[in-house]
Amino acid sequence: MDRTAPAIFELGLVLLLAALAGRAARRIGLPAVVGYLAIGILVSPFTPGYVANREQLAILADVGVVLLLFEVGIEINPIHLARSRRLLLLAPLQVVVTWAIAGVVFWALGISLAGAAMVGLSVAMSSSVVVVNITRSLRRTTDPRTDEALLGWSVIQDLLGVSAALVLMVVIGLGGRTGPIAIAETLAFIALAVVAALLLPWLLTRLKAEHDLFLLVSVGSGLLLAGIGSRFFAIPLALAAFVAGLAITESPVADEARQRLLPFRDVFAVMFFVSLGTVIDPRALGGALSWVGLMLVLVIVAKVVPAWALTRFGRLPARPLQLAIGLGQVGEFSYVLGALALTAGLISSAVDSALIAAVVISIAVSSVMVRLVHRPA
Repeated sequence: MDRTAPAIFELGLVLLLAALAGRAARRIGLPAVVGYLAIGILVSPFTPGYVANREQLAILADVGVVLLLFEVGIEINPIHLARSRRLLLLAPLQVVVTWAIAGVVFWALGISLAGAAMVGLSVAMSSSVVVVNITRSLRRTTDPRTDEALLGWSVIQDLLGVSAALVLMVVIGLGGRTGPIAIAETLAFIALAVVAALLLPWLLTRLKAEHDLFLLVSVGSGLLLAGIGSRFFAIPLALAAFVAGLAITESPVADEARQRLLPFRDVFAVMFFVSLGTVIDPRALGGALSWVGLMLVLVIVAKVVPAWALTRFGRLPARPLQLAIGLGQVGEFSYVLGALALTAGLISSAVDSALIAAVVISIAVSSVMVRLVHRPA
């Protein structure tokens, strides 16, 4: 028997099960992401029955999160965002307010200042994948203005969140790096991204008619830049991928690169959420229920309520409650921040488990509630 056969079998099995679970989730009004997470829990070592190879899934999940945030970086259009001055003011205010409230609460409960800052930022961030699904779902009840505000708000969150995470890494000194070394490595990677921003659009423009080469260069450049950032400049893969996406965001071929990247992103994103499910230990959640409850309360009090108030009183042309609930989840980038904090010893495994559980619960609830708060006549 071929040595790779078990791996191929497992990949095919997991993808097929994820597809079926995603379809089942949608049939009962939940997002497909919940189905993917459920399959991850089903094949995890913490539940009886078949156990998937977590190392293999982790590799595919890393590719998934890289492509996810690479595509999010491409999607950011500074010119388009600049047209919405209210959004440029309101979205950062929500991030700062949520981050400050959550961070202070976690610090007051005994988490170190650095850990509280990381987890607080995690709560302030929403899920780009869920927001996109809300605006494109066949069952959506949002109007075009609310869709546009949701997407723009989410993009600004990602931009601020990644920038804040990079600053936190330098200040905290994650990875054992001293301040000056961390600053130098971060600036060097940004300089590399600027060079890529000059070369990649030029190359992709010349390959536009050659669909296969265009796709290979688009995917390959995102993975390569993220890999270089992580391996040589000590930038986490997810953050490096986001910066890599920004490198081609303003080019004439950015939209086409994003469209051709979507099928790859979707397949590997499924593996990311399945892999996320495999790290959920139901037995460990018993001791983390208080943290889970706290994080969900903070999502409502420190994120949904401020987003609603800012939208309503800031006169943003969108439905305030629907926009606020659409942003009312802890996202995939938050999981990345939690993993960084856990690895650095800034938070306990109970807090990290609670953060993962909050991701799952908040995604499911917000995806359903955003449709129910405004039903068409």
